[in-house]
Formats: sequence, C-alpha cells, structure tokens
Amino acid sequence: MTTPARRTRPARTAPTGDHRPAPWVRTRLRTAPTAALLTAALAFVLVFLAAAFPRALDRGADDALRDFLHDRGPLETSLLTTAAPPDDRPETVADLEEVAGRLLAQTGAGFSVPPSGPVFGAQGIQRRALTTPGLDRPDGKTAPTLHLLYLHGLTDHTTLVAGSWPSGATAPGDPIPIAVSRAAAETMGIRLGAVLEDDSAPTKKVRVSGLYTVTDQSDPYWSDLPCTGRACLERSLSEPNVRHWHTAGVVGGDNLPSLAAWGRQARDFWRLPVDTGALRTDRLPDAQRDLASYLTGPTATRLMAAIDRPSLSTTSRLPGHLRQAALRQAAVAPLALIGPAAVAGIAGVVLALATALTIERRGAELRLLRARGGSGPGLLLRLLGEGAAGVLPAAAAATALALWLLPTPRWSAAATAALLTTLLALLTAPVRAALPPARQHRGKAARRGRLTAELAVLALTAAAVAGVRRRGAAPPGDDPDLLLVAAPLLIALTAALLLARTLPLLAGALARTAVRTPGVVGFLGLARAARGSDGRPRPSALPLLALVLAVTTAGFGTSVLGGVDLARQRAARLTVGADASVAAPTGLTLPPGFGPAAAALPGVTAATAARLESEAFLLEGFPGVGTGVDPHATQVTLVVAEPQAYARIARTVGAGAFDPAALATPPTGTPTVPALFSNDLARHLGPGGHRIRLPSGGEILATSAGALDATPALPGATRPFVVLPTPAATAALPELDRATHWFAVGHIDEPALAGLVRQLPPSILSDPGAPSAGPTASAAVIGNDPEALRSGYVTRTSASVTADLAKDPLQDAAGRLFRHAVTAAAALTLLAVLLTLLRAAPDRAAVLARLRTMGLRPRQGLALILAETLPQTLTAAVGGTLAALAAVTLLGPAVDLSTLVGAPVPTSLRPAPAPLLLPAAALAALTTLTVLIEALTGGRRQLATHLRVGDRP
Repeated sequence: MTTPARRTRPARTAPTGDHRPAPWVRTRLRTAPTAALLTAALAFVLVFLAAAFPRALDRGADDALRDFLHDRGPLETSLLTTAAPPDDRPETVADLEEVAGRLLAQTGAGFSVPPSGPVFGAQGIQRRALTTPGLDRPDGKTAPTLHLLYLHGLTDHTTLVAGSWPSGATAPGDPIPIAVSRAAAETMGIRLGAVLEDDSAPTKKVRVSGLYTVTDQSDPYWSDLPCTGRACLERSLSEPNVRHWHTAGVVGGDNLPSLAAWGRQARDFWRLPVDTGALRTDRLPDAQRDLASYLTGPTATRLMAAIDRPSLSTTSRLPGHLRQAALRQAAVAPLALIGPAAVAGIAGVVLALATALTIERRGAELRLLRARGGSGPGLLLRLLGEGAAGVLPAAAAATALALWLLPTPRWSAAATAALLTTLLALLTAPVRAALPPARQHRGKAARRGRLTAELAVLALTAAAVAGVRRRGAAPPGDDPDLLLVAAPLLIALTAALLLARTLPLLAGALARTAVRTPGVVGFLGLARAARGSDGRPRPSALPLLALVLAVTTAGFGTSVLGGVDLARQRAARLTVGADASVAAPTGLTLPPGFGPAAAALPGVTAATAARLESEAFLLEGFPGVGTGVDPHATQVTLVVAEPQAYARIARTVGAGAFDPAALATPPTGTPTVPALFSNDLARHLGPGGHRIRLPSGGEILATSAGALDATPALPGATRPFVVLPTPAATAALPELDRATHWFAVGHIDEPALAGLVRQLPPSILSDPGAPSAGPTASAAVIGNDPEALRSGYVTRTSASVTADLAKDPLQDAAGRLFRHAVTAAAALTLLAVLLTLLRAAPDRAAVLARLRTMGLRPRQGLALILAETLPQTLTAAVGGTLAALAAVTLLGPAVDLSTLVGAPVPTSLRPAPAPLLLPAAALAALTTLTVLIEALTGGRRQLATHLRVGDRP
C-alpha cells in the first residue's frame, strides 16, 4: 500500500509593485473628489471666520483707542514736567537738554515718545503790560501784555522773515532782545527794532530784533503755545467790554536769566508727547502701570534723585483718558461679541450637519469595513488621513488669508481660534464614524438624557436672565459683560429647543387638518415635516437651532443699533435745545428781523426767538436753592419765549413739555405775568406774585402757572430757571423783546440757515486773530462755517451734533463687526438649511419619483417640497422674532447705550417692530429661495435612478 504524496503549498512571494494595494487616501480622493473639495471649502470658510473675527476685534479696538486719544489732542496725551531753574548758578541750554535726556531715558515699554522728541524750554511766570505808545488797544484803554520764553528747536518750526534771531547775554538795564511772530506784530502794531517797556518798571525793556512766521500752526509743537505764533484777544470775564492783546516774545538760549528778570520768576518745562499710535488695547494695563510709575511711583523717585531739582514734578491727563478708553471698550464689547458668538454656534451646527451627512452617505461603506474586520481606531486613522489631505491645506490658506487681510500686531488669538476650528473640522467626522453604532434599546436613555439637557439649558437661561435683571446695567469695569453676551444666546437656544419640541405637534395638527382638504400634496408635506423628512421619528433640531440663533441675534443686535440711533438723535436735540439754534455773542442781541426771516426758512415747523438772562434774581431767598450771595434773593436764569412755539419745541425735544394755555396772556391791566418755575423753585413758592429783577434794574412780577423739570433752552441746567411768555413779559418790561437766541424744530435747510447767519453783522467782541473753526468748534457750527464762527454767532443743529456723535470709531467698529457677523450667520444658516435638504434628498427624491409614476405633476412636486420645509422655516422665523423680543424686553434695562451713543442717556432698550421683523423676514425669504433653487436643480433626475429593482429608497 503506497502512501499518497502530500500536496505542498506554493511558497508565498512578496507582492510585486504591480499588485500592491492602492493607498487609501489617494483612492478616496480619486473616487470622490467633489466630496473632498466641499469638505475643504467648508473647512476654509469656518477657519477663515474663526481667524478673522479676533483680528477684526483687535483692529477695531486699537483704531478706536488711537482715534479717541488723537481727538483729545497732543496736550491731553503728553507728560508735562516742570521745575524751577537751579539756584546755585545761571541756567544754560545744556542744563535743559540734560534733563530732557534723563526724562526720555526713563520712558518705559508701556509708552514711548515719537521721533519728533520732547518740547522743552523756559518761560517767565508773569506777563508785563506794554505801555509803549502806538500799540493797538481794542477797547481804547487797556494796554497789551507780553510774556517771555525760550523754546528749544524753535528755528526748526519757524521761518525768520525780518531782522535776526536774538543772541547774546543782556547786561543789567539793557533791553532784552526778543523775536515775535509777524502775525502778532501786525496785529498789535509792533515794529522791527522797537523798544517796548512797562511804565511800572522803567528798567524792564525789550527790543524786537526779529520777526518770524510759524511753519505749521497745527504742529503739536505749538499745542500749548497758542499766543506765541499770533496775538490773542483776551477779555475780562467780569467786564466783557474790557479787551486787550497778548503775545509772547522769544529770547535766545544764552539769555535765560532774563526770563526771571522780566517775569519776576522763571520756570523750566519739558513736554513729552506720548506716541498714541504705538499704544495697543491689550497693552493698556502695561501703559497705565508705567505712566503711574512715571508720575508718582518708582520712576518719579529715580528722576528726582538723578535730576536733583526739589521742585521737579510731572503731571498728565493721559492716565484718565486711558482709563476712560478701557471703560468704553468694555461697555461696547457685549455688542461686539454677541455676533461672533452666534456665528460660532451656527458654525458648530453646520459642522454637525455636515458630519451627519457624511456619515449617512458613507454608511454602507463604513458598515462593510467593520464587517471585514475594521476596528474603530483603524477607521479613525484612515478617515483622519483622508480628511487631513483636504482640511489642513484649506485651513492653512484660510488662516494666512485672514492674517494678511486684517493686519494687526497680535496673532495668538486668531491662530488659536483657527487651530481649534481646524481640529474640529478634522476630527468631527472621523471620531463620529469610529464610535460603535447606536443600539436601539438605548433609545429611552437617550430621550431621558435629551430631556435632562434641555431642562439644564432652561434653568441656565432663567438664571442668566434673572441675574441680568436683578443686577441691571453692569458697573464700569475693564472686562466685558459676559453675562449680557450669553443671555441673548441662551434665550435663542431655549427657544430653539422649545420649538423643536412643538414643531412636530404643530405640523401633525396641520397635517390632520389637511386631510379634509382636496389634494394630497399638503397632507404629505406636513406629515413629512412632522416626522422628519429624512425618515427620523422627529425633525432634526440642528437646522432649527441655526435659524433661531441667526434671527434672534440679528433682531437683538439690530434693536440695539436702532436704539442707539434714536438715543443719539434725542441726545443731539437735548444738546442743541431744538433741531437748530442760533445764539448771539455775549452782551449782544439778534437783529429784530432775524427771527421772522429764519422762521420762514424751508422745513421749519415751529420756531421762536427767545431771550435768556442768566443774571436775573428772584427776590426771595430759599436755603440750598440757587447761587445768589444775597440770602433774600435767588439767582435764576430767565427764559422769555413765545408760548405756543416753545411748547411745541419742548414736546419735540422731550424736555419740559407744558401746556401753552398755562402761559396765556392775562387780561389787560393785570400787573402779573404767568410763569413756569423750575421744580426746585416751585416747591418753595407761595401764592401771589414773585418779583424778578434783571441786571438792568428792571423788575417783573410773575405768578406761578406750573413747574418744569427741564426746559429746551437750557440743556442740562443746574441753576433754577423761570419761563415767561413773550407777549406778557414784553408788555410788562419792553427790554425783554430783544432776543438773544433763536430755536426751531423741523427738517431745516441748513445751507439756507448758514447763509442767513453769515448776513448778520459781525460782533465787535469776536477775535479776528482766532483760528478758523477747529475740531471742537466745527462740530457746533453748521456746515463747518468759519465765517459764522468768526462773526461771534454760534449756530448749532441737531443733525451736525448727531453726525459728530456718530463719528466715534469705537461705535463704528462695533456696529461694523456686528453687521459682518450677522451676514456670516445668515450665510451659515443658509448652508445649514442646504445641508438639511441634501441630507433628506435621497428619501425625498424616491418619494417624488414614486408619486410621479402615480400622476404627480412637477409643479405639485415643488409644492410638496415647500410644504415639507416651510413649516420649519416659518416656525424658526416666528420663534426667533419672539425670542429677540423677549431678549430686548428682559435684557433692555441692563443695556447701557451711553458709550455707543456718545452722550449720557437713560439705561434702557425698548423693542421696536422694524428691527425685530426685518431680519426674520429677510432670513425667511432667503431660506425659501434656497429651498426653491435646490428643488429646481436637484429634482431633475431620471425616475429609473430611484426605482431600480433591489434599490433601497
């Protein structure tokens, strides 16, 4: 018996290069390039937004800080160091330069001085009157005055036009050589070579050796030297008709001791302008700490020891401005953060929907891999490699683009946000695919967990709203009010969860109602909306959450911006006292024909000429009321105006509204005039008449016809006032007929009013040497009209004040960032809706295909899609609007609009229809349009594609 031969297996050979398995990533990218590109595009958008918003916040904050400090002016943002000259020896220019070098050496990293360097020199403390004959005297009697100073680097900022610069030391008794500006010399009548003296000190004389012109009067070098480059017209506060010229004479550097001889004492000064362009919001604490040390801390101690001048002191208003800037930034931060926070939430929804769509579309493939022995970690690594091929390059490109488009010194926040977003975009789908499949018997536990989470969100929302309402407006601080940022978003989240619970019930009830109507389209669409168009037992809450978040955030933020506009207009009217006002110079009155001519201008709905007397006295004394020194009299401000027009102006402005009938003219022969008294006066007045005495000595007898808490003609008045009707007041005292002010409301033609003001006679009290309207004055003068400013008449309009308030870069940056955030939120919401439609597309296409075989027309198919998707869209729009209304109503008392308005306003935010309805309507329309486009483009498929034998619908 022979043994059969054993079969031998051929030896295994290593696979040749032609038979190696294809790499997973390359195979997936080749077989599904569209999916890879869409994933990369989604990652690009999300990472770009994540990197861009921190950069935009930083840029807006830095630009607002620099503009805020620039508007304060160089004098307000400088450090001013002063000291007396050395006592043991004559001072030289080298001494001043040495101190300047030591001061510069101690500037810290928190702040720096620009390359132009410090401005320093020395000046006499007191001025002297120039009694030399031939000098101009505006009032005919008061002599001009002159003070002396030395300015280091003067020749770099001026041009010598006549004579020579003063040089050489002056012997006792000899005239001090000085240089004055040519503008001052022409104004005051000073001639080159003239000797100017003071009769009270015959030995004190100066000789004009040179004339110069200022190269650039707006140069910060001249910020605290207004009367050096020109002559200033100064007037006495107690006697407005007493006026005289004043200017400064410049001495040479080798004649510093003469400053004390002319000015009785001398003082050295060093002004260090801080480079506000180098300050950054994130480094404000460092700047504040270094400034505090420089002014009164260790740095100041070191400077005192190094310079050895006991009287050395440094002062600055910059720390207060930095503190105010930090408070402003913290006040605006909630509005600036609400938008990006909502975008982050909606982006998370989009990412979750994209992950769900990916997992569902690749469900069969993933199940096959698991069936063939694939493990969770193995799937995770394969999907990570597949995702990294598209996500990482897109994320890097998006981050680089955001850093390039929005340059700012800080990049850590943007890089961190971009990195976190990249990790989420890369890990979400692989981690979800690597998890074990959900088991059906865990459905009840999942429902209980969802209910617990929803109750936790509801409790957190209630606690946040209660905390905000109990606290009110947040106290000023350096940190943003995060509770106010989170509360609107929590309200939106709660509303979305509530709608997700009620939408199936509502859609089911509508479907049952549609059963009784002819046709099957409405019933089928509502039934699918009630159970979820993708075959789930209930509709997904994610797209509803995205829609409600977008609508609520847009409605709340738009309400805030609308409230800011309304509050700004009201603040401007309160500041002006009307929509337009004209005030005559102090001591003068408006021409008699100005009031009727101005009232006839286009757009004027109500106007009145008024007389304001701030030096009137009520001949009754009340403890604690008024500022009069006579215990038997109270100083008041008298307002005389036409009652009908003034009452309408008061109602329009919203300050001191009253019934004009209360100021009706009394019968002829009645000795008293009806009057409205301020509340602080009215509570002390008794019955009968009350005597009011004017500065001219005339008296008027007034009876109380009511009380006012404010009046338009006196914005923010702190002194007691009395309002009198023009007819009765002028009948009792004719001098009250001459008006000093004019007020009007309506849509006033500003150019016409400016032209009318330019025709007024110029005031003899105006300063012809004054500069044209500067930044502060131009905000008050309509049309930035320097002629109106030079004439002495002050013309203001609420429109110009509103525009001036709206120029704040901090407000503009916050509003612009919020609008960009709303746009991004709307785009991401539409993407979420589109992803939801794509997720349900296979099931819906199969249903439509079967219905088409049963006679369903294409138009009816489109109606079915709309009936399926519109309930969610409309529910989200209505729910988001109600959530925004709830947020405005509940959180309004805690919203302080003063910083955004630019003026103090009451802490309140009231809901308005337009800001709440417009965002909801716009988003609902865009969502419906998206649904229509997707239905029209995605529904053109062959019936056989969805009805092949063996296919699973």
